[in-house]
Amino acid sequence: KKLWTKEKAQSIMRPLMQYVDVCIGNEEDAELCLGFKPDADVEGGKTDAEGYKGIFTAMAKEFGFKYVISTLRESFSATHNGWKAMIYNCEEFYTSKRYDIDPIIDRVGGGDSFSGGIIHGLLTKATQGEALEFAVAASALKHTINGDFNLVSVEEVEALAGGDASGRVQR
Repeated sequence: KKLWTKEKAQSIMRPLMQYVDVCIGNEEDAELCLGFKPDADVEGGKTDAEGYKGIFTAMAKEFGFKYVISTLRESFSATHNGWKAMIYNCEEFYTSKRYDIDPIIDRVGGGDSFSGGIIHGLLTKATQGEALEFAVAASALKHTINGDFNLVSVEEVEALAGGDASGRVQR
């Protein structure tokens, strides 16, 4: 038996959005909690950023968000994922570089490390693109660490974010 329906979740979450400046989530959050479905086939592994632009624009307009941010995961197997993200600041979209994470050691904490990384990035980086690259790199590194805490330094994150363009995460 479902404890929460879409209607129940949206009746609780939508009124809270007036207090949100930076909306961080994924396509499931957008659909279940806010009623916005991207033009993407997530189950089929099609997470093209173009399919998210419409809902990012609509969400920012409806709720007055300053930023709308989503991770875009390609799930090839339990231990192999593609990982990138997208940000919109009500003027322009930016999609991060894609990381190939193989093997994944532990996904727990990946979203938290992304959220912490984007908050850090928005407070310390010059552009939304630099902020997003920092967040995606922080989260990609977390996928290679056992446990739910991201045991990496800012220097390690910046090295990955600004370094090797191959997108292959190595530890």
